[in-house]
Amino acid sequence: MISKKIIVLATSVVVGSNVFAQDDMLSMLDNSNDKKTHERVMTTFKEAKIINAQTTETVRAGTWAFNITHRFGNIGVASNGGVHTLYGLDNISDIRLGFDFGITRDLTVGFGRSKASELLDGYVKYRILTQTTDNHVPFSLAFYGDMSYNPQAPGVFYSGVTPGDSTFKQNDLHRITYVAQLVLARRFGSRFSIELLPTYCHRNFVVGTINADNDAAETNDLLSIGGGFRFKFTKRIAFICDYFYTFSKYRTNNTANPYYMPLAVGLEIETGGHVFHMTFTNATGIVENNFIPNTTDSWAKGGYKFGFNISRVFNYNGKKSAHKEG
Repeated sequence: MISKKIIVLATSVVVGSNVFAQDDMLSMLDNSNDKKTHERVMTTFKEAKIINAQTTETVRAGTWAFNITHRFGNIGVASNGGVHTLYGLDNISDIRLGFDFGITRDLTVGFGRSKASELLDGYVKYRILTQTTDNHVPFSLAFYGDMSYNPQAPGVFYSGVTPGDSTFKQNDLHRITYVAQLVLARRFGSRFSIELLPTYCHRNFVVGTINADNDAAETNDLLSIGGGFRFKFTKRIAFICDYFYTFSKYRTNNTANPYYMPLAVGLEIETGGHVFHMTFTNATGIVENNFIPNTTDSWAKGGYKFGFNISRVFNYNGKKSAHKEG
């Protein structure tokens, strides 16, 4: 019920955005811009991701960004945390090193490597629409597509397959997972931004297990809806949050193999050219190909992890590129 309320609330905010006056949008800019029309709204979000969720932001043309995303272990005792693991700080759930390249103002490509499942991923993000200050375009819209490859040893990758099954043949294509996503975002005034993320995930290979509680089978295809927001309460600090709900009967009340919806909260801190995120989430994986199908830790059972994201942007010519205010 909570997830449905979140989805309905977020949808209502975005769909009803046209009722906000033009003066509210113009408050984001200097008075010198009052006579301009169709001006693009800058920095709906500060970074390419909120925490788990993508945003409509792209890397500026002629620049590249180096990103480090780190997740420690579970904090709660009931999820193997507690004082003996220094509340998860002794463990590493996942870490990703990523590089993003700005091809044009609205097109970014990137790649990265994650510890969890040893995932190698490459992505493309294209901003289709950009919100304008006069509401000529009332929201921003981007497409995000990602493909990942799992290079784990066969004994690990195929661990759920029945041993000695002569009819089963291994195939490198099994190791590929695809994600396609639309990111719909809007900025309200100078402090608050919100977004919705309808998402499709396809895995070339899944173990055909059954949820004994409802007889639903695991599927290759998953549909999810994500939502997130950023609330800026000082010049340099903002509260950030995102959540994904996956439509899957197999994941509903699966007591033998429980799954949970990824929820993340945190603080965004800007210091010059650095943007630093301090986060807590129950998701182990960092990329969509992992955290959407594979979140198995519960907030209620202490399965949340401390983590951080840090990003540094550079020009192709080697000069540091500072972030704009937003």
